Amino acid sequence: MMKENISTAKSKEIDVIGLAKRVFREKKLLAKFVFAFIVLGVVYALSTPKEYTASVVLAPEVNSMGMSSNLNDIASMMGVDMGQKGKFMDAIYPDIYPNIFESTDFIVKLFDVPVRLQESQQTKLYSEHLLKDTPTPFWSYPFKWVGTLLKPDSDTVQINCVNAFQLTPKQFSLCKTIKGRIDCLSNKGTNIITITATDYDPMVAAILADTLQSRLQEYILRYRTQKARKDLAFVMRLNEEAKKQYIKARQLYSNYSDANMDVILTSYKSKIQDLENDLQMKYNSYTQIAKQVEQAKAKVQENTPAFTIIQQASVPLLASSTPRSFMVLGFAVMGFLCGALWVLFLRDFVAKRRKAKTAKNNG
Repeated sequence: MMKENISTAKSKEIDVIGLAKRVFREKKLLAKFVFAFIVLGVVYALSTPKEYTASVVLAPEVNSMGMSSNLNDIASMMGVDMGQKGKFMDAIYPDIYPNIFESTDFIVKLFDVPVRLQESQQTKLYSEHLLKDTPTPFWSYPFKWVGTLLKPDSDTVQINCVNAFQLTPKQFSLCKTIKGRIDCLSNKGTNIITITATDYDPMVAAILADTLQSRLQEYILRYRTQKARKDLAFVMRLNEEAKKQYIKARQLYSNYSDANMDVILTSYKSKIQDLENDLQMKYNSYTQIAKQVEQAKAKVQENTPAFTIIQQASVPLLASSTPRSFMVLGFAVMGFLCGALWVLFLRDFVAKRRKAKTAKNNG
């Protein structure tokens, strides 16, 4: 039994060696395949535009609710993990920052970002840059022409009237393009956020990465301080109204007191006492609401998130796309595999088909 297994293994090994010898026996043919694919690889590599990626690394502040934070701290001391998400005071925590980048509302606001090319001082909108400056490989022209014929000419990107609820086909295509060029990665262990932007121009990539950083910070700031700012606005309106009432009561008291300075009637004393009491009430109300205004301002400041910028956006010097030499090497390997496939299988298959067709025609 063991001899049979050994002989079977040897036969398989001999088959592999035989196939290899059969392939390398056709060196000239393999060289032709490899050379042809290398030429295709060079054309493909030279026609493929380089891409540059700029990145920003930041660490957001993690705020927590007092009692929940204390419970989590006590639990961690006892060796119990209550989870990181329970520590956050709101619904937007670093894990869902990438989802913000994928939202249509966030992306359409990037249409009007001013950018400029590295070799130019002229500023243009990012949407205009994508539509006019994006290089197109030669093999994409037929698809582009067909798309131009199928799409109506009236379908243009209107920057000033973008409706995220109902995008035009071209606006939707532009959103899809932008979504593929920006990314936000969140490290669940350290909460470090990495923002990347890719473009065919390094300057545009750096500008876009810096804009994404500021837009994300503004988005989180608006969300985190939204309720506190509403409360502040409400208390400030109350404060203005209380101030007006206090000034009105003080003016009324002063006028009445000046007009009846020499009067000693009991009715006057009662009236002036009522005005004093009303003035004191208005003053107390005004001072209490003024304190609430200061507390509301402090609440806004407390809820304002802080971001530590670990790495600022900078213009990339090296391309992030696949090196052209690797592209040519990949085509060379593909040519060798196609040549081997032709020698081992396809050539005999084609020969048999031709022979069968010839025999059928002669018959």
